[in-house]
Amino acid sequence: MPRQGSWGSMELHNNCNTRASFDISRSSSLAQENLSKSQRIHNKSVDFDDNLPHAENPRLIYINDPRRTNDKYEFTGNEIRTSKYTLITFLPKNLFIQFHRVAYLYFLAIAALNQLPPLAVFGRTVSLFPLLFVLCVTAIKDGYEDWRRHRSDRNENNRESLVLQAGEFQMKKWKTIRAGEVVKIHADETIPCDMVLLGTSDPSGLAYIQTMNLDGESNLKTRYARQETASSIFEGCNVLGLIRCEQPNRNIYEFTANMEFNGHRFPLSQSNIVLRGCQLKNTDWIIGVVVYAGQETKAMLNSAVSPSKRSKLESYMNRETLWLSIFLLVMCSVVAVGMGLWLHRHKDELETLPYYRKTYIRNGRENDNDTNLSLYYYGVGTLTENKMEFRKASVYGKDYSSSNFTEDSLQDDNIRDAAISSRWKLKSEISVDSELMNFLHKDLAGDERIAAHLFFLTLAACNTVIPIVSQDASSGHGRSDSWGEVKAIDYQGESPDEQALVSAASAYGYTLHERTSGHIVIDVNGDKLRLDVLGLHEFDSVRKRMSVVIRFPDNTIKVLVKGADTTMFSILARDTEKDNLIRQVTQSHLTEYSSEGLRTLVVAARDLTDVELEQWQCRYEDASTSLIDRAAKLRQTAALVECNLNLLGATAIEDKLQDGVPEAIEALRQAGIKVWVLTGDKQETAISIGLSCKLLTADMQKIIINGNSEEECRNLLTDAKTRYGVQPAHRKNENSKRSNNPQNGYLEIPDDAKSSNVLQPCSGKEEPDVCAPLALIIDGNSLVYILEKDLESELFDIATSCKVVLCCRVAPLQKAGIVDLIKSRTDDMTLAIGDGANDVSMIQMADVGVGICGQEGRQAVMASDFAMGQFRFLKRLLLVHGHWNYQRVGYLVLYNFYRNAVFVLMLFWYILCTAFSTTSALTDWSSVFYSVIYTSVPTIVVGILDKDLSHKTLLKYPKLYGAGHRHEAYNLQLFWVTMIDTLWQSLVLFYIPLFTYKESSIDIWSIGSLWTIAVVILVNMHLAMDIRRWVFITHAAVWGSIIITYACMVVLDSIPIFPNYWTIYHLAKSPTYWLTILLIIIVALLPRFLFKVIHQIFWPSDIQIAREAEILRKATPNLRSMPIEDSS
Repeated sequence: MPRQGSWGSMELHNNCNTRASFDISRSSSLAQENLSKSQRIHNKSVDFDDNLPHAENPRLIYINDPRRTNDKYEFTGNEIRTSKYTLITFLPKNLFIQFHRVAYLYFLAIAALNQLPPLAVFGRTVSLFPLLFVLCVTAIKDGYEDWRRHRSDRNENNRESLVLQAGEFQMKKWKTIRAGEVVKIHADETIPCDMVLLGTSDPSGLAYIQTMNLDGESNLKTRYARQETASSIFEGCNVLGLIRCEQPNRNIYEFTANMEFNGHRFPLSQSNIVLRGCQLKNTDWIIGVVVYAGQETKAMLNSAVSPSKRSKLESYMNRETLWLSIFLLVMCSVVAVGMGLWLHRHKDELETLPYYRKTYIRNGRENDNDTNLSLYYYGVGTLTENKMEFRKASVYGKDYSSSNFTEDSLQDDNIRDAAISSRWKLKSEISVDSELMNFLHKDLAGDERIAAHLFFLTLAACNTVIPIVSQDASSGHGRSDSWGEVKAIDYQGESPDEQALVSAASAYGYTLHERTSGHIVIDVNGDKLRLDVLGLHEFDSVRKRMSVVIRFPDNTIKVLVKGADTTMFSILARDTEKDNLIRQVTQSHLTEYSSEGLRTLVVAARDLTDVELEQWQCRYEDASTSLIDRAAKLRQTAALVECNLNLLGATAIEDKLQDGVPEAIEALRQAGIKVWVLTGDKQETAISIGLSCKLLTADMQKIIINGNSEEECRNLLTDAKTRYGVQPAHRKNENSKRSNNPQNGYLEIPDDAKSSNVLQPCSGKEEPDVCAPLALIIDGNSLVYILEKDLESELFDIATSCKVVLCCRVAPLQKAGIVDLIKSRTDDMTLAIGDGANDVSMIQMADVGVGICGQEGRQAVMASDFAMGQFRFLKRLLLVHGHWNYQRVGYLVLYNFYRNAVFVLMLFWYILCTAFSTTSALTDWSSVFYSVIYTSVPTIVVGILDKDLSHKTLLKYPKLYGAGHRHEAYNLQLFWVTMIDTLWQSLVLFYIPLFTYKESSIDIWSIGSLWTIAVVILVNMHLAMDIRRWVFITHAAVWGSIIITYACMVVLDSIPIFPNYWTIYHLAKSPTYWLTILLIIIVALLPRFLFKVIHQIFWPSDIQIAREAEILRKATPNLRSMPIEDSS
C-alpha cells in the first residue's frame, strides 16, 4: 500500500484558490539576461552557455498541474545521467580516447605491418598481444568506473518521494517526477529537484536545509515559504496558482520569480527555493512545487563531464614518438632504396645466390627464412576545520585579551554561582575571560555595564543562527537542583563566525535558545528575555555589516549592528569626547587583533524613535517586495537606521586552520607554485582565512573587483591594470624568455610563480607602493560578467601578475571556468584540491585533482585523482612524491627510448653491411626476450624504487621542486643528446665485434649471440650509472637480469633445431669473447661518463648539490647542520 499523507496534517480541499497568470518585470529580466551573458565561458571541456529569463520567454509553472505545464513547454524529466558510455558507444568512444596517445598509434602501425607476410617478425596474432593487452586493461578499468556511475545513476533515479496525486500524497520514483508537481519532503530526506516552497511544518513557513552538496558548507540555511501559501497549506486548502520564473541556469545563489496566488502577485527569491541535493534538517516536513527537474536543476547544471587527463610528460613523449616514427621511416626507406639499387646492380648474379633465386622473384613465394627487422619501442577548500573560536573582545574601550581567558571559569564565587544556575550546556567548551565574566555579574548601573549588556545582546540577537535544544543526559554539577535537567544547545547557521559569536554570548550568560520568524528568546543569566524582530538587514558585500531592528519588552526599539571596521566607524556618532576616545582605543585594539590574524567585527547599537521606526517600516516593506533593484533599495533602507550608532565594542575570532596549513602553503610557494583560492565563502571570510593561513600578508596591495555590471567590471579591471602597470600576458612571456632561457642552463623561477607569470608592476610607475606584491580579490558576481571573451584576457593579465588570487562566492562551475582559463591560455599544469561536492567540477577540470575526505562527504574524493585526509599532506604529495615520480618517469622515458633504439640501430648497421638483405643475426626468440625478459625487470624496479634525494631534504628545501618546472629530467634537448649517445653506443656495439672477429671463421649466429649478450650488459650498465639509490632489490634486478640472459641463451643454444645451436659454448671458451664485451662496455660508456663528470663539476644542478650534501652529512656527522645553498 503506498505511503500517503496530506498537505500538512489535514485533508485537501479544492475550493480555496484560483489560478491566474502574471508577468515578470522587464528590468528583472534584463538583470538576469546579463547574468546569462556573463556565464558563457569560453571552455573547451564544459559549455557554460546559460539561457536566463527574458520577459518574453519566462518559464510558466502551473502549481499541481504538470500536464498543462509540460504541454506548453517540453521540460525534461527528473532522470539524471552522469555516465560517459553506453553499451553501443563504449567500444568506439573508449578506443578513440585511448588512441589519443601517439604511442598506441605507433604500436598499431607496427602490428598492422606485421600482418604482411614479407614484413612479419613473429606470428600475426602474437604481434597484437602487447597492444591488445594494454587496450583491454584500460578498457576494463574505464568500463568498471562507468558501470559504477550507471549504478549510482540508477540508485538515484529510483529513489522515491511523496508526490501529490489524485488529492493525496503517494510514493513516486524520482525519475518520473515532472515540473509542476507538488512534492512533500520529510526531515532528513534529500530534495529530489528544485522546488519553490509552498508550506512547512512550521506555521510561519520556516524550513532549515543543509546545502553541503552544493556549496560545501555544512551549516544549516533558512528557507521560507510565503505566508500567503504557508497559511493555506496549514488550513488544508489546495494551493493553485502560477509561477513565472527564470529559465534554468547555474547560479545557485540567485533565483528570480513571481507567483500569482489568490488574486495577489508577490515576488519569489533565493530564500523561497530549495535545490536538488540539499537535505531537510530540523523541520518535520515541507511541501513545494517542482520548477526545475533532472538535467535542468542547478546541481546538474553545475556538474561537468569528467575530462580525459594527460600529463605534460606524456605530451612530450608523443612528440618524441613522432620524431622516432619519422626516423624509422627514414631507416626503412634507406634499406628499401639501398636494396633496390643493389638488386638492380647485381641482377645477373642472383641465380648463384640461394637467397635471391629467381623463383622468389618470379613467383613471389613466401621465403622460409625470417628476414624482417625487429622494431620495438616501449613507451613508457579545504584549508580550515570550519571551527571558529572566540578569542578576544574589546568592550567599551577595554581590552579583554587571551591572557585572561581560561576554560576553568569557576575561580570566583560570582562565576561559580553563575555556572551552577546555568541551565544550558554548549556542545563545545568555550574559553571565557574571568575579568569580563566577573564584570557582567556585578550589580552595576554605569554606562560601561549597559554597553557590555548591549554588546552581548547584539552578539546573541544580530544573526540568523538557529538554536537546536536537546536534553543533556549528563546533567551533573548540581545544576538540576534549581532548574531541573540541563539542556544541551547547539547552534547552526550560514556563517561559522555567527555560530562562534552566539556561542560566546551563551558562555557569558546570554543564551539564544528560541528563534521564529517574528521573535527570539534569550536567556540572560536565567531570566528569559523575549524580543520581537521587526526586520533584518542581512550582511552584504557593499555595506559589510548586518543589522536587526528589535522591540524590547518595555516597547523600546533598538537597532543592533555588527560589521567590518572599514564601514562601521563611518556611521558612528561623534557627540562627545568620550565617544571619540572609545573609538580610538577600539581601533587600536582592532589593529592588534588583525595583526594576529584574527577575524574582527565591530558591534554598535542605538535607539529608534517612533518617527524613525515608521519611516523605516514603510521603506522596508516596499524594498523587500520590489522586483527592480531590490538589493539597492534594501541598502538605502538600512542606511536610515544604520547611522549615528553608539560604539559598544569589537570581537576577535580565530578560524581554526587544519594542522600545517600555513607551512604547507609557504612551502608550495617556495617551490614555485602559485596558490589561488576559489571559494563559495563570503569575501570577508575568505580574506580572513587568507590572513590566517599566511596566504595574504599585511604588505600586499589588494585589488578588489566587486562589479555589478559588465561595464563596471571592465572599468575596474582597466583601472587596476593602469594603476599597477600590469603588462599583457604575451609581453610578460617575451620578457621571461629573454631573461630566462632554459637552453642556457637553469631557468630562474621566482619564489611565488613560474617564469611565465613574473610580476612586473613597476614599469614606468613612480608610486613607491606599486612595487608591493599584489593580491587579486574578486567575487562570483563579477566573474559572471568578466568571464566573457573580451574580458577574460583582462582578468588573466591581472591574475597572473598577482602573487595571490582569491575568488569568493563562486559557483561550482565558475571554479571550473577559472581553472580552464589558466589551462587554455598557458602551458602551466594546474592542480585543484577540494573537499566538497561543489569542488567536483574544479577537480575534474584541473590536470591533477586532489580530494580531501572530510566533513563534507566523499564526492570530491570519488572525482579526484588523489585523495588525502588533510590539506597539509599536499606538501608531501607534491614536493616528495611528485618530485620522485617526475624524476623516475622522465628518466625512464629516455631510457626506454635508448634501450630499444640501441638494439634496433645495431641491427640496422648489420643490414647495411649485408647488402640491404634484411637478414638478421639474432634469432626471433632473442628479439622477443630482449624487451620482455632481458631488460624489462631492471626498468620496472628502478621506476618504482629509485630516489634521487631523501624526503627530509625535499621537504626542507622546497625550491628543489623547481627541477620539474625547468624540465631538467626530460626535455627535447636531453632527448636528442640521448639519441646521439644511443647512436654512438650502437656503432660501438656493432663494429667492435665485427673488427675483432674479421679474420676469424666465426659464423653469423655466433656473432649474433655476442651482440645479444653485449647489448644486454651495456644497457644494464648504462642504467646502473644513473641509479641514485641502491638497495638489495635493485642489485638483484640489474645484475640478475644479466645472469638470466646468460641462462636463457644457454638454454636456447642447447636446442638442436635452432640455428644458433651450441654457439655460446664455443664462444665462452675464448678469452677474446670476454675481452670484446669488456671493450664494448668501456668504449660505449666512456663519452657518457666523461660528459656526466664534467657537467656535474662545472654546471651542477640543485639536485646534485643536495645529493652531495646528503652524502657529506652521512660521512661527516659535524656537517649535518650545514645548509644546502641554492645553485641558482
